[in-house]
Amino acid sequence: MTDAAPPPDRPVCHFTPPVGWMNDPNGLVHHAGEWHLYYQHHPDSLVWGPMHWGHAVSRDLLTWEHLPIALAPDEHGTIFSGSAVVDRDGVAGYGPGAMLAFFTYHRERDRGQGLAVSLDAGRTWTKHAGNPILLPPVGDVDFRDPRVLRYQDPAGPVWWVMVVAAGRVLRFYRSDDLLVWTPTGTFADPAGDDLAVLETPELFELPIDDGAERAWVLVFGQTTGGPQGGSGARYVVGGFDGERFTPSDGDAEVRWADHGADFYAAQSWTDSPDGRRIWVAWMNNWAYAERIPATTWRGVLSIPRELGLARDTVGQLRLTQRPVDELTRAQQPLLDLREPDLETAQQQLARVRGAGLDVTLEVEFASEGEGHLELAVHHGPAGATRVGYDPVSGEVVVDRSRSGGALDPVAPGGALDPVAPGGALDPVAPSRHRSPPLGRRAAVELRVLVDTTSIEVFADGGAVVLSVLAFPLPGATGLRLDLDGARIARLAVAAVTAGA
Repeated sequence: MTDAAPPPDRPVCHFTPPVGWMNDPNGLVHHAGEWHLYYQHHPDSLVWGPMHWGHAVSRDLLTWEHLPIALAPDEHGTIFSGSAVVDRDGVAGYGPGAMLAFFTYHRERDRGQGLAVSLDAGRTWTKHAGNPILLPPVGDVDFRDPRVLRYQDPAGPVWWVMVVAAGRVLRFYRSDDLLVWTPTGTFADPAGDDLAVLETPELFELPIDDGAERAWVLVFGQTTGGPQGGSGARYVVGGFDGERFTPSDGDAEVRWADHGADFYAAQSWTDSPDGRRIWVAWMNNWAYAERIPATTWRGVLSIPRELGLARDTVGQLRLTQRPVDELTRAQQPLLDLREPDLETAQQQLARVRGAGLDVTLEVEFASEGEGHLELAVHHGPAGATRVGYDPVSGEVVVDRSRSGGALDPVAPGGALDPVAPGGALDPVAPSRHRSPPLGRRAAVELRVLVDTTSIEVFADGGAVVLSVLAFPLPGATGLRLDLDGARIARLAVAAVTAGA
């Protein structure tokens, strides 16, 4: 990326704020037929600042209605990340069906967890008179991002759980009334980056291979040491008894949820009406978040993804992700070729143009460990982002070194960025992203979701995902396929027509 990046167009199918700065998704909850999305928001600037909760609602997870700001700073501090739930039994004293939002107050340092209540389906909020309702333990400087969930014990009792990030550990609490919280346990990543701060915890249960067996997944953001430098999101599979999380025996590895540079603060919707577990994340990286191109808005969220758990070839549980079915229903098929020769495929792709494209590519190699596969997206005269599979290493590769524009080497405040003053993405987040090896394969399937400033690649049944920002120059909306030592089993492209 060598030239100045142009101001980005609005994405076709990814959420952006109406104006100003956006980072973490917050307070995701489904209620009264609406998907509520709150988010970290600085409405008066294109850079991070006094945090508010922005708000939008959707009926289909793709087309969003922007609503007034939900939570603004007050005498206790600014409004950091958190979660929301519906108190169906009215245990907090606000009546059955009240929506409760839990968030971190921040002023110079984290000052504890706050509570706000909505009695009109999330439109307006009243902060609890006794805020903050949970103070940091002595010595905890970073104490933030409460994730609250309802827990049903197998023996019958029901209580509420809160997970809070606290520096290098996650702290667990329980409550019967959503107001008074008792500590129950902690979790620490034994292989984590000693310099990283943990943030935005998430905890949910998923079926294994769509069967009756289930396991819990604990997720957290990590500010440094990410898979491509900078920030990233990690997860571990295990058991949860309503008070403590225990990693699974023989499968206690803490893994990256996404192997691209731009996936952070992943949060899932509570109370999905169909039992799906769906999450979304901030597509950015704290190493350069304030230097990406912007006009009147800055920040984009990933496509909403449905989650699952699957056993891999050695029996270990892996988190799987795939774009929600709503995305497929909002598409117009452009081509679907079965076993075409390369020349035919290239001719057909040359006719495809569009800001939002969903590409499915299935390729079979003549010999394991040999061949070449590369799909150029955002293809134009100045370059492209290259997505491929390396059959020698078994890695999925996304190369944005010739995507178009560079990041601005001067931070918005006027100071030179201390890490990457040359305007290139290296070294804080390399231009060439590689997944962990999938192993040598006779065949590979890639799903590549392309939008105006983003590329999301799903491989190995969604067990490997790479999410990457890229800022193409004007007119770079084409596709090109290069292939050697392999044949195309299927090539399909659809245009995404839903607005966001």
